[in-house]
Amino acid sequence: WCPGSRRGERKYRSIGMKRNERMENYKKFYNVHMKSKLDFLLALVFLIVLLPVYIIISLAIIIDSGFPVFYKADRGGYKGVPFKIFKFRSMVKNADKIGGGTTALNDPRITRVGAFLRKTKLDEIPQLFNILNGTMSFIGPRPELLKYTNQYEGEEKLILEVRPGITDYSSIEFINLDEIVGGENADEMYEKHVLKKKNQLRIKYARTVSFATDIKLFFLTVFKTIKKALTFMTK
Repeated sequence: WCPGSRRGERKYRSIGMKRNERMENYKKFYNVHMKSKLDFLLALVFLIVLLPVYIIISLAIIIDSGFPVFYKADRGGYKGVPFKIFKFRSMVKNADKIGGGTTALNDPRITRVGAFLRKTKLDEIPQLFNILNGTMSFIGPRPELLKYTNQYEGEEKLILEVRPGITDYSSIEFINLDEIVGGENADEMYEKHVLKKKNQLRIKYARTVSFATDIKLFFLTVFKTIKKALTFMTK
């Protein structure tokens, strides 16, 4: 049968699908059943391989600014369930109480080691623990603060139909977010000029999630991250 035919339309109606829903990739087998299993296996391998890196970074943080090594914070998760995201601590202790939720350009809260970790994205690798416990994926919409996810409406709710990830379209588009929001009123600039655009890109991911999409985003992220790290180290 042809999807555009009357017979096709009757078939969609018979299984309870609306015409505008039939291409929503977040409902398909890969996202619902396969993706999390692949994530778990890959995260386990990466965790073992990167164990020496974890130790070196942990020691560097302790020497530079003491404990704690890890930063944990609440984020909006899959199906709207909040979770704790893990990162290597790249700011001073209690940074959340000193400033806003958006990192400004040349943010004084960032430590010396933290500046390097952020530019190379190494602060994100503890999210392998999130992938192992099923709260995150390698590829998926970057997890957002609860104050923003609680305000999702309309199509924005599709963002919560896929597991949040370490990288996606929005991460690549806004890889230099601190430069975009500037050095003052970072939260205000983020909400005015970035948040809606990021959400549009997050929705795009939810609609197009597939193995091919994830592979493409993975290699794009690697390329962009290496380029950013080289720029930082050659300054």
